[in-house]
Amino acid sequence: MSKAENLSFVLKDIKSVALEDRPKPELTDDHDVLVHVGQTGICGSDVHYWQRGRIGEYVLTGPMVLGHESSGTIAEVGKKVVGLKAGDKVAMEPGVPCRRCDYCREGSYHLCGEMKFAATPPYDGTLAKYYINASDFCYKLPDNMDLEEGAMVEPVSVAVAISKTGNLRPHNTVVVMGCGPIGVLCQAVAKAWGASKVIGVDVVPSRLEVAESYGVDHTYIPPRAEPGADPMAHAEKVANIMKEKFNLGEGADIVLECSGAEPCIQLGVFVARRGATIVQAGMGKEVVSFPITTVCIRGLTIKGSIRYITGCYPAAIALISSGRIKVKKLITNKYKFEESEAAFELVKAGRPDVFKVMIEGVQD
Repeated sequence: MSKAENLSFVLKDIKSVALEDRPKPELTDDHDVLVHVGQTGICGSDVHYWQRGRIGEYVLTGPMVLGHESSGTIAEVGKKVVGLKAGDKVAMEPGVPCRRCDYCREGSYHLCGEMKFAATPPYDGTLAKYYINASDFCYKLPDNMDLEEGAMVEPVSVAVAISKTGNLRPHNTVVVMGCGPIGVLCQAVAKAWGASKVIGVDVVPSRLEVAESYGVDHTYIPPRAEPGADPMAHAEKVANIMKEKFNLGEGADIVLECSGAEPCIQLGVFVARRGATIVQAGMGKEVVSFPITTVCIRGLTIKGSIRYITGCYPAAIALISSGRIKVKKLITNKYKFEESEAAFELVKAGRPDVFKVMIEGVQD
């Protein structure tokens, strides 16, 4: 077999993936860089496109390279690139905005309508030997970080964005719904930023064990509702149990909802104190039953969080490089690039002992 020029893991159609050799991409913008991708983590959105072909308004219309949680080594730089050179290890922020619209100009580039985001139709992702990215969306890694940690900068940046969206401050009490990778990382960010009490909520004991290893103050498995029980009454009942059990007083200052599960969304509203902030980051059913009257009566602030906001990647790198968040504990499975489909199958299976699956880049 001849040497691959740009081996890529391609979603050909719904539930159909294949390894495909494509031409090596060439730099056409003097501010871009060519990255030899070193490590890529699998995100739930990658699996969602593979299985369903769409996420909300983003619909698969043709073959698309998967992957967006990546790090790598600079192979080439454009003529006007400053601060980066061939051989530098970088974490890649995989969404490049237009930089010219009102959202970008006011600093809310994550809301840019012209965002080109890796592995979001129609844009190819990073699961390839080479990937071109804007140089100002590549972040040089400190010498004490390797490429696995570099790939984990992406999910940590998501957790930083969720925490910043919630305006998290020292001494806040924080309840995090869901102890998957993003939920656990939100808990770790909250502790690193000085939250006085962080409580992780999940129904899977092994996930709570991982949360505990990241220093949360308490974990909790909420009881399931009895058959026929009113879901709002049950959510309020469980919230009252939590407030008493964890000495939350009137409730938590901040609720970070990272599960997308309807009962957790409902519970989050009732466990929040008056005037609290709830950040909705988990995505499950597109339409849920929601206690809107309680939101009004308690004066709650509900915010959505998507991807990253300004400053998240540098903050995430600082948290990892300083040792305050040890991301390698979340990497439970590693695969060679040629085993990418098996890696995706593992994530799709949803095993409770699988947290973050990492795919090594194409080797020279």
